[in-house]
Amino acid sequence: MTTALEASLRKVSPIVRAILERSLEDRELEVAEGVALSEARGIDLHALCLVADELRRQQVGDRVTYVVNRNINFTNVCIKNCKFCAFARTVRSEQGYFLPREEVARRIRQAWEMGATEACLQAGLSPNLTGDSYIELCRVAKDAAPEIHIHAFSPEEVKFGASLKRAPYAEYLAELKDAGLGSLPGTSAEILDDRLRKTISPTRITTSEWLEVITSAHRLGIPTTSTMMFGHVESIEQRMRHMDMLRRVQRETGGFTEFVPLSFVHEEAPLFASSDVPGVRPGPTGNEVLRLYAIARLMLGRDIPNLQASWVKEGLRVAQLLLSCGVNDLGGTLMNESISTAAGARHGQLMTPATLRRIIRDAGRVPAQRATTYDVIREFGAAADADSPEPLDSVRDSEEAFGSYDALTRDPRFHYEPRGLRVVG
Repeated sequence: MTTALEASLRKVSPIVRAILERSLEDRELEVAEGVALSEARGIDLHALCLVADELRRQQVGDRVTYVVNRNINFTNVCIKNCKFCAFARTVRSEQGYFLPREEVARRIRQAWEMGATEACLQAGLSPNLTGDSYIELCRVAKDAAPEIHIHAFSPEEVKFGASLKRAPYAEYLAELKDAGLGSLPGTSAEILDDRLRKTISPTRITTSEWLEVITSAHRLGIPTTSTMMFGHVESIEQRMRHMDMLRRVQRETGGFTEFVPLSFVHEEAPLFASSDVPGVRPGPTGNEVLRLYAIARLMLGRDIPNLQASWVKEGLRVAQLLLSCGVNDLGGTLMNESISTAAGARHGQLMTPATLRRIIRDAGRVPAQRATTYDVIREFGAAADADSPEPLDSVRDSEEAFGSYDALTRDPRFHYEPRGLRVVG
């Protein structure tokens, strides 16, 4: 234990000190203890972050990773009506789009040429999709760039595809894997509490269904991420129980690669504008974000050692601060970002590798490019002048280079037409 940490612990409240000392002794953080730490303010919060940083150092070292990837949200047309989503459009919307197969392939080839090792495919649940659509999309991606890792399809999408194909989750996931799927994003989790889910997304995948898709994937050797959207109408206890549920899954399957807390972006979200759901907050406060990440390191670090900060949700400056609160990963370069942008996020859709390395070094940590599954591709030294230039580092206008969500919704080439399956031709 460092001198600074010892000094801080001597000043904190007795309850917080006891919990933090237990964590430093490698004892499990209980749900009730996580709730108690969520009240940390001032010196208590400072000590919490110091302990999270110390546990991060013990569990994963000083390396901070990122992945060079591209998001491809191939359609925004969706049959669901989730109250927190500002991305989706109805089948009758003039802003609906659906990318044809050739455009999906072009974007993947472009990403590969720009140094990406991962293509992330997620989208709305369009009526134009069939049971084979996601399988065909994997084949399209692999044909376009055979070596790229396909990180695709939330549990909600897997449920949708499996229902269209009338296949069990495990059988459907096996077909996706055979077609080239490498891993699943663990999104559509929000808060794993069905009472809350009925409030914010009444037609969305249930907790038990989400868990079944995730554990089925893990048993097939398909790793997934894990996520939590917070700062809307959930309680502190619901957050802690959500993380505890993820911890129990990880101990059973070992299939989670990382945990990604996602702050609720409220500006354009129907949930915030609606009077149907009382008490909706405009996202978490800054200190609330610091507390949540630090508690996540204490609760999950032994089982899910990689804790990712979302620069899209939090901005680059807060993401850098979170490197002192237990975080060891800054996510991806993205190139395109539509879902958070549509909700009102203002932090851009591309982060160059050089920028990520700069803020990692400024935080006193060691930058490294990783694969989707956290294998290190390249570790960088302390001096920036030793870095070799990468194609993405030269991009100055991300919208000009890769397009934007607004441009997609207005492009007549991709306008959604309710007929057949354009993505497979």
